[in-house]
Amino acid sequence: MADRVFLGTGMKFPPQVNPATGRFACVSGKESVQESVYLIIMTQKTERYMRPEFGSNAAGYVFSRMDATMRSLIAHELERDILSAEPRVGQVQIRLDGESSPGCLFVSIDYVVRGENVRENMVFPFYLGEGNTGGE
Repeated sequence: MADRVFLGTGMKFPPQVNPATGRFACVSGKESVQESVYLIIMTQKTERYMRPEFGSNAAGYVFSRMDATMRSLIAHELERDILSAEPRVGQVQIRLDGESSPGCLFVSIDYVVRGENVRENMVFPFYLGEGNTGGE
């Protein structure tokens, strides 16, 4: 019960209706935190009118050359954005893999949910511009 109070309960994203109750589906606990991290990455900064600082600038790097410097910059910015927008997580580590699949940057996000000693992980495929082959 303490886990639910601390981590909270909110509407599932994307919004879904529970067919049994006819109400919006809700998430709580670690799933709520994971969806929040996903929303931070997918929301462009200034997209939310009342919270212009919420989100990340990940979409702004779609057509950038993915050299080591750019990957380091993206990892640093994503870590900062997640830590500033999601108070329920700590010890965020971002790893970027642009070598596995041409035209795709895999973003691996490791984080610890505060109040627990369990490390969570999510991998996010970020598709780059069509003409970009990466390279160093």
